[in-house]
Amino acid sequence: MDVIEVRDPADGELDAWHALVSSAHTHDHPDEPPPEPSQTVGLLLGGERRRLWAVPHEDGFGAVASLRLPGDAALRAGEIEIHVHPGLRRRGVGTRLLRSAAGALRADQRATAIAQALAGTPAVPFLESRGFGCVLTTRSLVLRTAETDTAPYAALNPSGYRLIRWTGAVPDRLAADFAKAKRAMADHEEGESAWTPERIRETAEQVAKRGDELYTVAALYGTRLAGFTEIVVPGDASDRAFQYDTAVVPEHRGLRLGLWVKAAMLRWLAEERPEIAEIETDNADDNEHMLAVNEALGFRPLREYREYQATASDLPR
Repeated sequence: MDVIEVRDPADGELDAWHALVSSAHTHDHPDEPPPEPSQTVGLLLGGERRRLWAVPHEDGFGAVASLRLPGDAALRAGEIEIHVHPGLRRRGVGTRLLRSAAGALRADQRATAIAQALAGTPAVPFLESRGFGCVLTTRSLVLRTAETDTAPYAALNPSGYRLIRWTGAVPDRLAADFAKAKRAMADHEEGESAWTPERIRETAEQVAKRGDELYTVAALYGTRLAGFTEIVVPGDASDRAFQYDTAVVPEHRGLRLGLWVKAAMLRWLAEERPEIAEIETDNADDNEHMLAVNEALGFRPLREYREYQATASDLPR
C-alpha cells in the first residue's frame, strides 16, 4: 500500500478522509458519536498551513496523516495526527505515514513534534515505540448545561472587578493583556514566548475560517484584563460546545475569578445559544485548581488523553 500526498483535496478526497476518520473513531471511541463531516473538513481546510498524506485502499483511504505547521517554525512544534482503519493496523501503514510526516517536519526546520492519543487505544504503544514520550495527561470532562446551577458563582462579583464579553478576536486595546493571561496558563505548552497578540488573532481567525464561533468572557480590574474564559461553538448543528482556554493572571488569583468568568459564560450561552446542551473541556491531570473549578460547576469525567512530544531527529526516517 503506497503513501500519497494529498494536495488541495477535492470533495471526493474529503469524503474519503472523513469516512476513514469516522471508522477509526467509532472503533476506538465506541461510546462517542463520530465527528461531523464539517468538523473534519474544517480541520483540513481551516486556513492553517498543513500537509496531508493518505494510503489509498479499495474505493477510499485506508489510512491518513496530517502535519499542522503553525506559526514560527523556530518556536512552534509541528502537530502530527494519524488515523489507520482498524482492519489495516499492525501492517506498517502508520509507520510509513509517520515517516512522511517526520520528513516534512524536518524539511520545515521544526525541532519537535507533538501528537495526542486516547488512553487505552493502540495509538499509545504506537507513539511510544516510535520516538514519542508522554509529557502530559489530560482529562476530558463534559458538562450538561441543564444540570448545573451557576447562580452562586455568577453572583461572586469580587470588589473592583467587572465583566466584559466579546465574540471573535480580542479587542486591540486588550490584546497585550490577553497574551499575558494566556502565557499564565501555558507552562505545559511551549513556553512563555508562545502566546503573542499575533498568535491570539491567528487562532481567532482559524476558528472563524472553520465556520465556528469564539465566545470570550473576561474580568477587568480597572482597564487591565485579570482573567478570561473562552468557548467555541461549532458552526454545524451540534449541541456540544468546546471549552478553549481559561486563565487568571497570577496577581489576581485567590478571588475565585475563574469560577466567576466561567459561570458568566454559561449564563451568556444559555441566553445566546440555548441549543447548546453540553460543553466539553480538557484539563491537565496535575491542574488541580482548574479541575476543582470545573467539578464545582458540574463537569464530569468523559475520557483521558495523553499528549506526546518527540524530537524531530528521533522520528523514523
